[in-house]
Amino acid sequence: MKKFLFGVLFLFLPALAYAQQKDVSLAEEYYSQNEFEKAREVYERVARMPNSLSLIYSHYLKTLVNLKDWKEAEKLAKRQSKENPETMIYRLDYAWVMEQQNQPALVDKEIVAINDELRKRPEATLDAIEHAVRIDHVDWAEKIILASRKNQKEKTLWALELAQVYALQGKQDLAIEELITFAVKDKDHLDGVKSALQDNLSKPEEFDKLEQNLLTKLEKDQDQIVYNELLLWIYLQQKRFTRAFVQARALDKRYQEEGNQIVNIAQIAQRNNDYNAAAQMYEYVIKTYPAGLNYGYARNMFLKCKEDAIKNTYPVDKAEIENLIKQYKQLLGELGRTPKTKEAIRNMALLYAFYLDKKDTAVVLLNEAIELSQGSADFMSVAKMDLGDIYLLKDESWESTLLYSQVELARKEHPIGHEAKLRNAKLSYYKGEFDLATEHLDILKEATSREISNDAMELSLLIKDNILDDTLGTALKEFSKVELQLFQHKEKEAMISLDTLLKRYPKENVVEKALLTKARLLVRVGKAQDAVKPLEDLQAQFPEGIFGDDAMFLLGKIYEENIQDKDKAKTVYQDFLVKYPASIFTAEARKRFRILRGDFMN
Repeated sequence: MKKFLFGVLFLFLPALAYAQQKDVSLAEEYYSQNEFEKAREVYERVARMPNSLSLIYSHYLKTLVNLKDWKEAEKLAKRQSKENPETMIYRLDYAWVMEQQNQPALVDKEIVAINDELRKRPEATLDAIEHAVRIDHVDWAEKIILASRKNQKEKTLWALELAQVYALQGKQDLAIEELITFAVKDKDHLDGVKSALQDNLSKPEEFDKLEQNLLTKLEKDQDQIVYNELLLWIYLQQKRFTRAFVQARALDKRYQEEGNQIVNIAQIAQRNNDYNAAAQMYEYVIKTYPAGLNYGYARNMFLKCKEDAIKNTYPVDKAEIENLIKQYKQLLGELGRTPKTKEAIRNMALLYAFYLDKKDTAVVLLNEAIELSQGSADFMSVAKMDLGDIYLLKDESWESTLLYSQVELARKEHPIGHEAKLRNAKLSYYKGEFDLATEHLDILKEATSREISNDAMELSLLIKDNILDDTLGTALKEFSKVELQLFQHKEKEAMISLDTLLKRYPKENVVEKALLTKARLLVRVGKAQDAVKPLEDLQAQFPEGIFGDDAMFLLGKIYEENIQDKDKAKTVYQDFLVKYPASIFTAEARKRFRILRGDFMN
């Protein structure tokens, strides 16, 4: 008989579970529509089922409170507390029910009782803190944390949680102070503190307040290295690399790092085009650690920073390029032509090819660098692409595509392979073979590298926009020739071609990109003031165009760096931040605006 009954029960269990789930869903539906009487009726039915209360407890309690059934609400919270004595969650809910009845004295009494209980069972404290925050009672969470600290005689206990509580209360200064104190007590907590600061600080002025706080503390206690660590973190967040270097230098001396961290920061500065700051850091490593492991690398990268700065100062001075090559030769004379100096040889080759029109010399140097690479797949692939570029300078596009394709085939799923495919796509574009270019670009849109993916999408969009009405792409073919001329550093020919295109095809979509390109070219040849007009024309003719943010940001840079009208530049950057808040240039525009406003030095 027992076996029979068990079998029957076993058969009915799935049906019971289904009925329970159906009732829970129905009750939740009533609850979401504020139909609390109906919700209550179903919740009560579910609550009578075994092991079901946990499924509905939170909304059931809120339903009772909304119906002002205080007696049942209290009973529910007490019942759950009795059945789950290991947690204070339900006692906090009971206090919340008291609060809904406007009984502050009973609420305070319950919170005191909870803290007394937590003194005996401190392991339940974290759940209590988190639940207090969940039910929008950060004031209770604060009381629980402070009581726990007093009970356990630990001044920084639950520091991260208290900082979050203070932040939720709008007490940003207290939150920051809590986090700094926590980090100072034990440097092992520094990463957690940085993460919490990242979560709690979003506005530039909040970072400024933290910076001033730390600078004041550092002035009073220069031996507390945590202040340097946090200041370094702030400056890296804001891309203020010169300031970051000051803090990194202090840390380097304290920890005797032989320039390791400084080299890392210099690399970040270099990637963000702050060549002066990067050069300062590499120079520090060169002078401070002449026998160190970073010396050779720092020597090479110091020259690379100077090279990047020269190439980005328009017009490029050939005498400066020749002097730079001379310094590379001195470096090779000092360190030798070895696998460790192959990058210097490669850099020298590209200078010869692109700036001194000595392409054959460049080819010889690149082949030497490849021989020194000792089979390094990455270096050999990059050098092969460089050779492809040089053959494109020589108008030998067949050799170029052969080299790009070799790299693409050898490194299919690697970012270097994606870069080779992108160069092949650009080569097809330069030749006016838009269908073939689009085939490559459609694949590259899924590339793992965001930079390659973005470049592919931008070129693909340019092609599609300009062959929509003109299937032959006549205007686009003219523009692609301009871009090839620019790649080959044929600035005069490119300017003539651009002016012809703008006169011949004034209504074509490609005009927007052509105006931006003309402005960039005018800057490149040292006529930055003349670049203002095409940028203003672009904004007037294409107010909703895809290159609006590029144009406006470039306009701000021209006023700031070339025309040196700081007030006008500040106005342009301010307008830019309002008009293009999601642009890739937003962070840099904000930084430049704030420097011009005098908020801080770079």
